[in-house]
Amino acid sequence: MHFLDQAKIFIKSGAGGPGSVSFRREKYVEYGGPDGGNGGKGGDIIFEAVAGLNTLIDFRYTQHFKAQRGTPGAGKNRTGAGGDDLVIKVPVGTQVISEPDEEGYSEVLADFTKVGQRQVFLRGGDGGRGNLSYKTSTNRAPRQHGTGWPGEEMWVWLRLKLLADVGLVGLPNAGKSTFINQVTNAKAKVGAYPFTTTKPQLGVVSHRDREFVIADIPGLIEGASEGVGIGDRFLGHIERCRVLIHLIDATQDDPIAAWEIVQNELEAYGEGLEDKPQLIALNKGDLIGPELMEDVAGQLRDAGAEGVFLISGATGEGVPALLDAVLPMLDDDSAALAALADAPEEPEGEEGKPWSPL
Repeated sequence: MHFLDQAKIFIKSGAGGPGSVSFRREKYVEYGGPDGGNGGKGGDIIFEAVAGLNTLIDFRYTQHFKAQRGTPGAGKNRTGAGGDDLVIKVPVGTQVISEPDEEGYSEVLADFTKVGQRQVFLRGGDGGRGNLSYKTSTNRAPRQHGTGWPGEEMWVWLRLKLLADVGLVGLPNAGKSTFINQVTNAKAKVGAYPFTTTKPQLGVVSHRDREFVIADIPGLIEGASEGVGIGDRFLGHIERCRVLIHLIDATQDDPIAAWEIVQNELEAYGEGLEDKPQLIALNKGDLIGPELMEDVAGQLRDAGAEGVFLISGATGEGVPALLDAVLPMLDDDSAALAALADAPEEPEGEEGKPWSPL
């Protein structure tokens, strides 16, 4: 299944049905009174977060969603049936975002962070009044009726932010895909060239009778926080991760610069990424000697890096110790995760830098 993390869709709730103009007809009753019923209410547009989905690819092929209109009222004071609600199912982690305004700012209209979360997004129009409701002491046979209220409509963007416990970050070709393949059953593409990974990958780690979800995002480059290489979209997928693992290629010319570039991008992006618990994994230890690995690790520590581990994603050396360090960090952040799960279903909206879907 192809991965898609954003899509633009058109949604429209159902219009209300028109009221009826009708008069009572009975044997021996020459002038029966009005008995036209009201129209039915239009269907609502409802978003629901469901399990088993991790992509928005379905919205590439279906982009228009319209709820059913209410049926007209009828004689004998019969109210029309309401239109069926339209439930749009989205993956957990999906945000519904308004179109950017002239200044490029948009608003988060809904944020779905847990399975089963539902929100009536657009309400269907009310049905029109039948002529019975217009009857007065001076107007005994009204012929006017309501046509029904129109539904609401709008274009919105859906943006998916993956929900994972641990996020992998690093420059291109740092070995993130090899690492996630080593610790999970994921089948991420691996290649000896930058940008082998072009879309986020999820995997489940089983370690010491514990399980947690890890997310591998494509490699970051300088300027990613500003959208270079659509890095801002990739960084959005780790906003909700509880712990970050920063993989650094120990064989590159300047590992210190690689560490600084990613740290600067996390800080420039904001959204609390720079404050998340983080471990540094100096990778590809199988390609250089242990003495050189220790020397590079010492340089990283001198530069200010904390929690440096020496690993080889290809052979698995040092990986268990790294995962051992992750587990208590997940426990310490349980309160933050609970706060996320109890987040309000209708957020006030994000403020700050403009968001562009391009």
